[in-house]
Amino acid sequence: MTKSTNTQHLMSHMKFSFERYALAPEAVKTQITDLLNTLHLKRIGDDVFEGSSFDYVGPRVFGGQVLAQALLAGANTLTIDKPCHSLHGYFLRGGDIRLPIVYQVRRLRDGRSLSAREVIAVQYVPATDKNGNHTTNEQVIFSMIASFSPMEGGLDYQETMPDYPPPESLKTEQELKADYLHKIPEPLKARFMRQRHVEIRPVTPRDPVTPKPERPRQANWVRIADIGEQPVAIHQALLAFVSDYYLVSTGLMSHGLSLMTQGLQMASIDHSIHFHRPFDMTEYLLYDMWSDTTSHAKGLNHGQFWQDGKLIASTQQEGLMRLHDDPSIFTSS
Repeated sequence: MTKSTNTQHLMSHMKFSFERYALAPEAVKTQITDLLNTLHLKRIGDDVFEGSSFDYVGPRVFGGQVLAQALLAGANTLTIDKPCHSLHGYFLRGGDIRLPIVYQVRRLRDGRSLSAREVIAVQYVPATDKNGNHTTNEQVIFSMIASFSPMEGGLDYQETMPDYPPPESLKTEQELKADYLHKIPEPLKARFMRQRHVEIRPVTPRDPVTPKPERPRQANWVRIADIGEQPVAIHQALLAFVSDYYLVSTGLMSHGLSLMTQGLQMASIDHSIHFHRPFDMTEYLLYDMWSDTTSHAKGLNHGQFWQDGKLIASTQQEGLMRLHDDPSIFTSS
């Protein structure tokens, strides 16, 4: 087989593989419905809400889901509708997607301008006591303080939006995955090719299996189309959801590692978001991310969301990064 014929054969196989794992249009609509249903919280008490989980990244609850639900839990206790302007959260334990999450909200302050809320996310894990009786253990998986304030006029300044290729000129994350599918073991291919609930178009794609060390900076164009008309709180919750994709992995880039590196233990420790200006999640947003330091098994990562030339939100996240010689050994964080 000539080199040209071999290349054509490989491209044909990749196209077949991509089509094999691609979602039909009706399935994409179902994904959007699942995402919006995730944001629907059930009130089960005074300032207490319950949210369900979905398999976004595996058996552990996706951090972006907890951020979004906690933000909405806090917003649901406001007597006057105010958008969130900042939140600071800590991931304390990995959540179990099989169990609901209960959000307990504490009203810290309600002023004429600022309102502050503390939100604690807990799961009740089935257990057996010393007498063999079935019971549950309360486990706190996340804590957050969020501040809400109405948009108002005043001093206004921002840096210039980074200059990257437009999203229409870039491949989607799903199309890029197909380029690396031949490197993925057969039992893992279906999981690898699962389509996210968010459209992501990486600006500078990396090889997820055998990455090379490079400057720790990356950017994605993101959007969530077809969500219909939604209030500001939902758009902010969706941005919080999206903000947890890719950010923590930025610190791995300078070391030539990825989330698929064997023996790597990775977890988000904390997450903060500052909302600066109005935005629309149904239109493309640029998510620019960078890391300025990794030390003591942790990496600090920063991000900025841009839309139509305006800086709309800033993020920061510290992540746990441990590389074990024996991948079967993972100490608890």
